[in-house]
Order: sequence, then structure tokens, then C-alpha cells
Amino acid sequence: MARPRVRTHRLSPTGDNNTNQMPETPPATGLLLTGGGARAAYQVGVLEAIAGIRRAAGLAGQRNPFEVITGTSAGAINAAALACGADDFDKAVERIAQVWRDFHAGQVYRADSLSVLGSGTRWRMLLGLGRFAANWMRIKPRSLLDNAPLAELLARMVPLERLPQLMHEGHLQALAVTASSYSSGEHVTFFEAAVPMEPWVRSQRLSVRDRISHAHLLASSAIPFVFPATALPMQGHTEYFGDGSMRQSAPIAAAIHLGARRILVIGAGRMHEPRDADAPNTHSGYPTMAQIAGHALSSIFLDALAVDIERLRRINHTLGLIPEEARASSTLRPLDLLVIAPSERLDVIAARHVDALPGAVRHLLGGSRVAADVKGGALASYLLFEAGYTRELMALGRADTLRQQGEVLRFFGWDAAA
Repeated sequence: MARPRVRTHRLSPTGDNNTNQMPETPPATGLLLTGGGARAAYQVGVLEAIAGIRRAAGLAGQRNPFEVITGTSAGAINAAALACGADDFDKAVERIAQVWRDFHAGQVYRADSLSVLGSGTRWRMLLGLGRFAANWMRIKPRSLLDNAPLAELLARMVPLERLPQLMHEGHLQALAVTASSYSSGEHVTFFEAAVPMEPWVRSQRLSVRDRISHAHLLASSAIPFVFPATALPMQGHTEYFGDGSMRQSAPIAAAIHLGARRILVIGAGRMHEPRDADAPNTHSGYPTMAQIAGHALSSIFLDALAVDIERLRRINHTLGLIPEEARASSTLRPLDLLVIAPSERLDVIAARHVDALPGAVRHLLGGSRVAADVKGGALASYLLFEAGYTRELMALGRADTLRQQGEVLRFFGWDAAA
């Protein structure tokens, strides 16, 4: 049964005050799953640990702990899969974990030599012959890799047809996934909600209320250059979308707009690197293409989240300086935020597993040079949909969460097991 609605007001981490457009909604706990290709295995380990902590607190079988679920890139896929099992959180987490434990690249992209080398050859011809010659020869590569197998996996892993009933029964308040439009240049949040809710519009970002489909998930997880763009209907016309981490200036904002008053953020990379840490690069030569590409992807997937978290914490600190009686008469409220992020560099872990990449992909990325260059492992860390790597990331996610068990218990208001 759905809970009674109460009116809530929040302050966005971007400084937006959404009180004029928020409907009456129950106070909600939000979950943000960020992007990063195969790095998303880490967040599955975190969810496993949270499920275990909840069971140890004697709350097994209780309602879904996340009323608002938002996701970006590969995190959008995990978010949607979790939302589709909102009536049984433990079972949903186990189903997701089973997929990631037994992953292989062929479930996400065509990894055979013919497919990979064919795509790579078209890109090389485009670069070598020039645009006009390539057009004359009708060489129009859409992406480095073909992610057609991912569509088949989504059909089995994410039963989106369950969402309306789950929302009607009160198991879930909202699901949102983000994508970036190559056509308009805008960052778009597509959301499905249990109650009437006005879409929001901000500078270079907007939201669209829609039925979430597998096409939305393919668009959100389409790593630029690596996977092809996905066509989606957009206000009466068609636009092409790519990875939701691109041009995402406020990753946490969607959960706030959708009613979350406390938010668990699961990152896909370390929030801060020690200033005195040695650079992980093992040689000082000219950077490889894999190293440059990995650096570019890290700037897309990791930087915006760290900035948004810092901004939100500063806003919370500022609100804390306002006398309680003065704050009580305003619509501004601090937001409870818990961040769980990798304690180790995922590119370093990826470098240990790079030989597990399909041979054709490894060759495309530079062969043995990728393994020799730890920073080159950054690119591999997004493409290593292989069990050895994903299981190590899941184990790291579980360990990091258990180290923060006290904070997890406080955040959810659970009592520690006796």
C-alpha cells in the first residue's frame, strides 16, 4: 500500500529551489548509480553489502529501501534492474549480482575478431583517407564496437513492464535515467514516476516524463565513440543520444527533483587521489592512444560527480550556519548524503586483468602496451566485461561498504545486529 503523501521541500545541489514544481510526495531515500561501463560492477558489490547489513539488522523482507532510483550510463542499467525488482530488494540485488559475477564481453558487444577488426578498420580508413574519400567509398563507421548483444541482455535482465504496477503498489516512487543528445547538445533526464510531477528545465539540461524503455538504457550507456548512439523520440521528433555522463553538470540533481531527501551515491572512481601519491604510469614516454582515451573517459565519468558532491556539502555546511529557528521558517533543508566510492584505483585493477579482454579488442587498444601502461588500463577498465575483473570490483564494493557499516546504519536508521 502506498504511504500517505506529505509536502516536502529541498534545496538542489545546483542551488535550485524546486518548491514550486514538486508535488506532494512522501519523504524519500534516493539512490544514484553513476556511469563507467564495466566499472559499474563495483556498485553491485555495494548493493550486496547493503542487503547483507539490512538482513543482519533483522529487516529482511522489508520494503525497498530506495523510493527514488536514478542512474547514468551502466549505472542506469543497474538502476532499472533494481527498480524492476523493487518488491523484493534482496532478490533483485542477487539477480543483478549473478549477471555481473558471470559476465563476459560477448554479452555486451560483439567481441569476435571479424566484428571488432571490421569496425576498427573502418575507423582507420576514415582517419587515413579523410572525410571526402571516406564518403566517396561510403565508409561511415558508427562506433568502435557493436553493442547489439547488450539489447538481448537487457530483455532478460530488466523487465521494465513491471514498473507501472510496482509504482501503483507503492514499492517505488520514481526511476530516472539520463542521456546526452548529440542532436541538441542538451543533457536529458528521462523519468517515470508514481505521481503527477512537472518536468524541470535548467541551463543545458532538462527532463522528460516518459515510459522508460530498453532504448533509453542503451542510449544512457552508449560510451562515446565506443558504442553507437541510440535514436529516441523527443517532443515529436527523433534525436540521437549517447552516454548520460556526457555534459552532466549536476548528477545528484535528478534524485532531488524527484523527491529524495537523503541520497546514497555510489561512485565508479575514487573521489580524491592522495596528493603525495606517485603517478601510476610506469613509464614517462609519449602517452598511448589508450591512455589518452582513458583519460578522456575518466573526465566524462568521474569529474562531474566529485564537483557536485563538494558543492552539495558546501551548501549543507552553509545551511548549518543558519539558526534553526530561521531555517524552520524557510523552504531550505540540508540533504543527507552518503557517498560510497572505490578505495582503490580501478584502472590499476583493470591493468591486472587486461589480458582477459577479447584478443581483437586488446589488439585494437594497443595489445601488450595496454598491459604495460597502467594509465592505459583506464580505457580497459570501462570495457573489461569479464568475470575476473567484475568479481574483483564487486568484492571491493562489498569491503568498502562494510568499512562504512556504521555510516550505512545511521543513514538508513537501522539498528545494528545484536
